Amino acid sequence: MSDDLSPRDARPGRDQSPQTVDVLFPKGAAVPVEELLKQLADDSLQMGDERIRDFLAAFGRRLLRPALARRHPELGSLGFFLRPSELARTVAELGGEHVRVPRGLIFHLPPANVDTVFVYSWALSALMGNRNVVRLSPRSGTVAQAILETLHETLAAADPVVAATQRIISYHRSDEVTAALSAACDLRVVWGGDEAVREIRRHPLAPHARDLTFPDRSSFAVMRAAAWLCAPRAARVSIAEGFVNDTYWFDQAACSSPRTVFWVGDEDDCEAARADFTGHVSRVVTVRGWGVDAAMAVEKRVSTYGLAADGLAESVEFHGNALACVRLSAAAAAPRRWLGAGTFAHARLESLAELVALVERRDQTMTHFGFGRGELEELARDLAGRGVDRMVPVGSALSFHRVWDGVDLPAEFTRLVTVIG
Repeated sequence: MSDDLSPRDARPGRDQSPQTVDVLFPKGAAVPVEELLKQLADDSLQMGDERIRDFLAAFGRRLLRPALARRHPELGSLGFFLRPSELARTVAELGGEHVRVPRGLIFHLPPANVDTVFVYSWALSALMGNRNVVRLSPRSGTVAQAILETLHETLAAADPVVAATQRIISYHRSDEVTAALSAACDLRVVWGGDEAVREIRRHPLAPHARDLTFPDRSSFAVMRAAAWLCAPRAARVSIAEGFVNDTYWFDQAACSSPRTVFWVGDEDDCEAARADFTGHVSRVVTVRGWGVDAAMAVEKRVSTYGLAADGLAESVEFHGNALACVRLSAAAAAPRRWLGAGTFAHARLESLAELVALVERRDQTMTHFGFGRGELEELARDLAGRGVDRMVPVGSALSFHRVWDGVDLPAEFTRLVTVIG
């Protein structure tokens, strides 16, 4: 994931002073950051506050409207995440011997290239009773705009406390604004690249506050070759469709989208499975009309042929501009960097256990097909925290969960009070 928060070459917007922000939600005029903070003085929310819960559930229902979900399928997943039963479960699972209270003022800095991330982060924090300031990048796209429009529609029937405690803002690169919001918050949540995290950390927090960071991550898929070859055609089509959802929705730039596919099994099975899988993926991409522009097509060729020139790839195959497959010379050569939308490296493993020596700390999500829960749990124990925070079926890479990157977000958004009678 990436963002544009670096202060280098900072330029305020034409109508913004260096310490002014545009208020996107609730709709408002540009205000000085000091005034923004004064507007968020209401600290009456409780963890699991019914007024916030009702607002989030109503917002989620609006996201599930067929016309909107067809236009932006990722919003359907977001709406499902905000259904009332899931909100209730999130609150109930935080019960225990301590009293949980809101952490306070939360400053969220989501990435610019995955438009829905800010909603998950903000919604869970609001559900925990916090006041929130979300900085939305000026580079955010049409999905973010659709989300804002839906939030405004929902706000009309919401309790006034929602508008009094929640802010989504936008500002161009500004050390002054970022520093002021950082100094005022109780928790700063940074989603973005490693460089963005380092730059944001230059701005000090209050002594009691802390950072929650989600830096650069990479992900991969693991497929049992024999299971693929034995699967009915309908199942293979379904898995290919899920794989395309995992990778093409955000141009394969989401941190949880796989970039390498590891095939587990003997050489002949793996080669046959890889070829058949690629054919299915290519057909799904064609049917859905996924494509890339000429500039991206050139970038993919530069990246893939660069791997071959470095001796890391045995062959490169292009299926139109939308799909590129690289056969790696060794599993250890699996690339972590983004090679371009629709570019996948393939490698063979003799067994699932070989991943233990290959996984790195930055590896986040492992999507899988053909393995039992027991095998996956054994792998998780053997990895012992050196990498991989999520193991989910192919097709679920982008499905957000309250536990993300190994962090229980609702728990992080609260404080524990010990009460001994």
